[in-house]
Order: sequence, then C-alpha cells, then structure tokens
Amino acid sequence: MQLGPSTAAELAERLRLTAAAIRRHLTGLTEDGLIEAREQRVYGARGRGRPAKVYALTDLGRDSFSQDYDNLAVQALQFVADREGDAAVRAFAAGRVAAVEERYTERLAAEPDADPVEALAAALTDGGYVASTRPAAVGTQLCQHHCPVSRVAEQFPELCEVETETFARLLGVHVQRLATIAHGDGVCTTHVPHIEQPEVAASRNPSTSTDSTSTQSTSTQSTSTQSTHASNHEEGRA
Repeated sequence: MQLGPSTAAELAERLRLTAAAIRRHLTGLTEDGLIEAREQRVYGARGRGRPAKVYALTDLGRDSFSQDYDNLAVQALQFVADREGDAAVRAFAAGRVAAVEERYTERLAAEPDADPVEALAAALTDGGYVASTRPAAVGTQLCQHHCPVSRVAEQFPELCEVETETFARLLGVHVQRLATIAHGDGVCTTHVPHIEQPEVAASRNPSTSTDSTSTQSTSTQSTSTQSTHASNHEEGRA
C-alpha cells in the first residue's frame, strides 16, 4: 500500500518470497476482490514486449484497513448544528429518510393490497436496516435488526426522532419507539397499533346505531301525530 501498484517480482523481492509463493498469495487476494491486476503504466518510450502487470488495491481492499467514517459524520453534523442550528440537523435527517419513504410509496403503488407495515419493513430492508415485523397484543412491532448510522445517532438523536415521525406519517397512526440500537438495545423496535376499519369501529360502538334508530322512531312518531292532527282538523271543518 505504501509503495503503490507493484509487480509480482517487486513484491517477491520486498517480502523475500519466491515468485511462485507470491503468485499464490496474489491469486487468492485477487479472487477475494481485495486486489486487481492492471497493465503497468509506462512513461516515455515503451520498450519491446507487453507491459508487466502490476497489482493494486481495490476499494474493497482499502475498506479492509481502519476507517473513521463515523467520526467524520459526527464532526460534519456537529459543524452543521453549530453553523445552522438543530433545525438544519433535522432537515438532514428528513432528507435521509426520504429515500425510505420513496421505496415505501413505490411498493404500495405496485401492491395496493399489501400490508402497510410489511411494505415499510421491506423498504427499510432495501436501505440496509434488515427489518421485519412480528405481531403484538394490540398491534405490530416493526423491528430493525441493523442500523447503518447507530454510532452517529448516539450523538444526534434527531436521526431516530425524524425516522419515527416519518413512520407515523406514512402509516397514519401514532407509533411508539420502544428501543433503539443507538441507545444500546439489540434491535430498534417500533410499536404500530392496529388500524380499525370504519365498519369495525361502528360495530364496537353500537350507541351510534341505537341513536340513529331512536331518531328515526321519533321522526316516525312525529309524522304520525301530525297526520292525525291534520285529519281531525279536516273533519272539524266538514
């Protein structure tokens, strides 16, 4: 890595290995996608014959070294918060979850009869959250088994808050976040209550139907009384 792309012969000399041994290592690393073979760049006049192959790290190979992306993200958000305030952080969080909302909307458009919570879980999974659902006593639990930004969310809970608010808006019910990976829990868990259909709600509240029947009965009695008075009045005039 320090010396950049190198030929097999150069690597063998530096590592004090035979050419055959170094090629075995290079073959394994290439198959794993950690390095790739390229033609050696030649500056100036090129000699006879094909250029020698050099081996260089791929993006996957670079990722195997220590990274500091989480700290960089925290520093970037802290810079935004210091310059623009908490509202800017929430706006950033809303922008991130907008991708989940788009995938959710597309799924419901393709499958109108799909369960909304299942559709949301699928949209989250597509975003790397490994989500699933499980029935609860009075609703459904939406579980996210992985959070790509959990370490950043430890410092900026706005990421979780905006995500929860988006769930509630998409599902049309008040949801409750029960646990988060950012707070040390094993799974991010959100409770989603059942959404009753209008006819179900009416059957559980018979007073509405009774009131309607009573009103109709009163109206019928009033109409009957008026008819009787009108008949008596006509008889009196006769």
